Amino acid sequence: MIGTRMQRNISRNLNVCLLSYRSNPHSGGQGVYLYYLSQALKELGHQVTIVSGPPFPKFTSGVKLHKLSGLDLYNPQNLFRTPSIKELLNPINLIEWIGVCSMGFPEPLTFGMRAYQFLYPRLNHFDVVHDNQSLSYGIWALSQHVPTVATIHHPISIDCRIAIKSTSSFWHKLKHLRWYSFISMQKRVARSLRSLITVSQAARTDICRQYKVPWSRFDVIPNGIDTAIFHPFPNIKREKNRIVVTNSADIPMKGLHILLKAVAMLAQLRDIKLVVVGAPKRNGTIEKLIHKLGLAGMVTFTGRIDDRKYVTEYARAAVAVVPSLYEGFGLPAGEAMACGTPVISTSGGALPEVVGDGGIIIPPADTKSLATAIARVLDHPRWAAQIGKAGRQRVNRLFTWKQAAQKTVSVYQKAINDYHRI
Repeated sequence: MIGTRMQRNISRNLNVCLLSYRSNPHSGGQGVYLYYLSQALKELGHQVTIVSGPPFPKFTSGVKLHKLSGLDLYNPQNLFRTPSIKELLNPINLIEWIGVCSMGFPEPLTFGMRAYQFLYPRLNHFDVVHDNQSLSYGIWALSQHVPTVATIHHPISIDCRIAIKSTSSFWHKLKHLRWYSFISMQKRVARSLRSLITVSQAARTDICRQYKVPWSRFDVIPNGIDTAIFHPFPNIKREKNRIVVTNSADIPMKGLHILLKAVAMLAQLRDIKLVVVGAPKRNGTIEKLIHKLGLAGMVTFTGRIDDRKYVTEYARAAVAVVPSLYEGFGLPAGEAMACGTPVISTSGGALPEVVGDGGIIIPPADTKSLATAIARVLDHPRWAAQIGKAGRQRVNRLFTWKQAAQKTVSVYQKAINDYHRI
């Protein structure tokens, strides 16, 4: 009887609740994932409600948004502000404040608590809850009452390992360990959930190994690329010796320091211009390295730019570089390929799955190989154009948000059946 009722339930459009502790597309891949997946689910006819922590997303009509306002202590407009006594009378706020004061990152934990508090009285409104990598104890608690799916983009333990390896200071190593202490919670929660999604085979392999999660619990669903935004601009001419990279972070895992060293090698023989989409941390390691290498006149940071300007930068570039030491997927690689820009990528994590035959792949953290590959592309523009064309064809063939949403709905349906079968 239950099986018949559930089969009738999942044959209709679903009412989906998406949870994300950080949801603005400018916050990184998790925000991009939430934005496009919710839109694609809506276009398939499903009802989507987003429950989000700050920074909050912006959505078109048809997607409901509930804002869970915590202390928002990482807001750059009011960074590490001191909460009021009234705010700290709330136990969840107090936990968040103590976590930040002790150099931790409590957002996943406290978001999960707020999400449980908000959703528990409303669970009968939803067919399925889909967590976007908070993997909080609150998500585990929700999974006891409603079909629950979680997406793990990549194991954050890799970020932790690379951050610790990047410094020789014992104090900084301890700070990194404290900041990433939420990983132990995420491992426990991941092991408790029956339905998990990740975005690449490489990510599944690494998560299974590092989080000790059974392989069979995962469905691999690649991200999509918005080809309505990211596409070639044939009227814009590519500029000789112009390189674009979309990561300005001081995070060692993103590999910008490797690219800067490669650019310094190339600058000895040719006029090079490196355009970095974004802005560096003030007086951070990237700014210091630029001055140390004598690249101040060759590197331009765009700051935050809109989509049109973003695509224009790809159109003007002779080559796009993705120097990351590891990526669970690698949206910048796919976006550059969609624009027909020749891509040079490392083989870190899932990047070979994204780039494939649509770009050039080199080992991660190999400055000499990166400089050689860039020089080869810059010296052979016709060959580079062929690479760009192959990259765009690959994106159109393999990476669409409609495909991602359709596969995600199949996981929802399986999770609903499994939940009611137990």
